Amino acid sequence: MNKSLIYKLIFAAFMLGCIFLFSCENNEAKVKALSSKSVAVEEAKEILLNYTIGGKTKAILKAPLMLNVQASIPYTEFPRTLHTDFYNENGKIESFLNAKYGKYKQSESIVYLKDSVMVVNLEKGDTLYCNELYWDRNKIGNEFYTDKPVRIRTKTEVINGLGMESNQNFKNWHILNSTGTITVPASKFPG
Repeated sequence: MNKSLIYKLIFAAFMLGCIFLFSCENNEAKVKALSSKSVAVEEAKEILLNYTIGGKTKAILKAPLMLNVQASIPYTEFPRTLHTDFYNENGKIESFLNAKYGKYKQSESIVYLKDSVMVVNLEKGDTLYCNELYWDRNKIGNEFYTDKPVRIRTKTEVINGLGMESNQNFKNWHILNSTGTITVPASKFPG
């Protein structure tokens, strides 16, 4: 055989081998994406949830967006704020809650709230400010709790502390570790 033809065949075989070698490479991100489980997410906008016991409204939750995530441990997420009004036995709003984010763990019946959390008792005028709060309906009398920094404003005081427990209407609260109290006349508080 001609030497030139042999070199051309060897070169062609080498190039073909290189093409096969490089074409078999997998992109790690693409492989992970294909092998990962997909999670079903249901989305609802402008929601209004009415929580009742014995036909009486106990709470009404409003949120611009709700995501119902069907993961191995299902949860409901409120990623764009939420507002909840709590009602007394007479059907009157006695307190309300605002937060920029909420996550309801269905298996535990616990709502995790974070980012600019505020709870207000309308009768007493007490207001809780914190960045992280749990709402557990199973902890009767202490439905709200946190171990993070809190600030409570009453009609005459601002109380700072670390950790807090309260009933759902925010009438009976206590700070676990008070870090300071400032007495301020009601006239000095902004409206």
